[in-house]
Amino acid sequence: MDETKLERLRPAGYLEKYSIVRHPLGFYYNVGVTATYTLPETFTLPLRDYVYKACETLISRHPVLSTIPVNEESDESYFARLPEIDLRQPVSFHKRSRAFPDGDAADPELDEFLQTQHSTGFTTPGAPYWRLAIFTDDASDRRFTAAYIFHHALGDGTSGKVFQETFLEALTAAGSELTAPGEAKLIVATPVGTPLLPNLEAAHPCSFSYLFLLNALLKMKFGSRERGLWTGAPIFTPLEAQARHIVIPAAVSAAFRQNCRQNNATVTAAVQSAMAHALFTHLPQQYTKLRLTGAISVRKWLTQEIPEKSLGVWVMDFMENYCRRRLPADVNAFPWKEAERSRQTIERVVALKGKNTGVNLLRFVTGFADFFRSKLGKPRGESIELSNIGVMGSSSDAAAHGPSKPQMGRVVFSQSPNAAGAAIVVSVISGGDGCLVLSFGWQKGVVEPELVSGMIESVEKLVHLAAR
Repeated sequence: MDETKLERLRPAGYLEKYSIVRHPLGFYYNVGVTATYTLPETFTLPLRDYVYKACETLISRHPVLSTIPVNEESDESYFARLPEIDLRQPVSFHKRSRAFPDGDAADPELDEFLQTQHSTGFTTPGAPYWRLAIFTDDASDRRFTAAYIFHHALGDGTSGKVFQETFLEALTAAGSELTAPGEAKLIVATPVGTPLLPNLEAAHPCSFSYLFLLNALLKMKFGSRERGLWTGAPIFTPLEAQARHIVIPAAVSAAFRQNCRQNNATVTAAVQSAMAHALFTHLPQQYTKLRLTGAISVRKWLTQEIPEKSLGVWVMDFMENYCRRRLPADVNAFPWKEAERSRQTIERVVALKGKNTGVNLLRFVTGFADFFRSKLGKPRGESIELSNIGVMGSSSDAAAHGPSKPQMGRVVFSQSPNAAGAAIVVSVISGGDGCLVLSFGWQKGVVEPELVSGMIESVEKLVHLAAR
């Protein structure tokens, strides 16, 4: 396929370039939001018909689903539109080797699949930069899992949530639009002439103070590594992702949220603090500091009007530091004071409405590919990365759909570890079943398996403890 002959859309913004260039270099591959659905008995056609019809609807609704980045390793990358999409390329159907997990149990089979996905880029000529994998078991095709895996330049974590929300709407519509097997199109036209939504820098000031810029420059030129800071192994490729998620039962999740409010914290702040406490529990005493980078959506501060349910990359970063001495000596005590302090940090960031973030300084990067290659062999800057994209598929939404319409249940948010980023990536979401799901990702060789396993078990215990 000659990409130069495709419909040219717009140049990539700085944050989009950051994600685009990581892909061919093998530093980062994709994001995933996976949801489990149940179809009502009135949906009598083959499952793939409903899925294909829903995908056709979403491709016409979200222009970015038919676009691909071009000149990926260049600072002159841009987006182009595919003229059509053969759905048999990005959409796949699978039978589970094991039954769906019962109740609040995690899904090891899904973890195995996500490990492979988050280690695999988008390289098929003519195919879009997203995949949708559908999993069913032998019991019934009316219950299935839809794993949406997408390039980070096409969307942020919230975009993955929006995809699943609009996929549910499209599934519902497909129930009345399709009347016979085989009606759904396999090859669908793309929305020719429809512009892409603006990039972050076009829709937000991305401003910074001179003091913020000066501090960043001084750290880059003269900053030395903090003594006692743990960030895992130095930066290297190739990237082989490891993945595991835990499920916090609905009743425990509800109690955890309530106790967060009572202790002047938020779910995000509490999970951050639990992560730090758990890591210190399993790290040698010589490590006394951890650095966390968090993601924050800036959609509500955009200066250009963007529809609420849109796909794009409108996210920024913030930093938080944790010291061993500020956390409880008792490994079984929840760190509520640190959680309250972390909430205050997040509130200060929110008050700035996107000003003074690391993302705003990407305009000063010349040569993004060299920027990443220069990091190989050097220490990481962060210990943990955490993203929480909130609640999806609430009980009120389920009531609105009713039992005669498709229902969404468990949701898992996950992503590739960043070969040049934090040692451990944590992605958080709550689904239609009321369960809080924490997904952990790390690069093989960066963190010892025993350390990760111990940390995950400690985080799970701490969340249950905080819910009492």
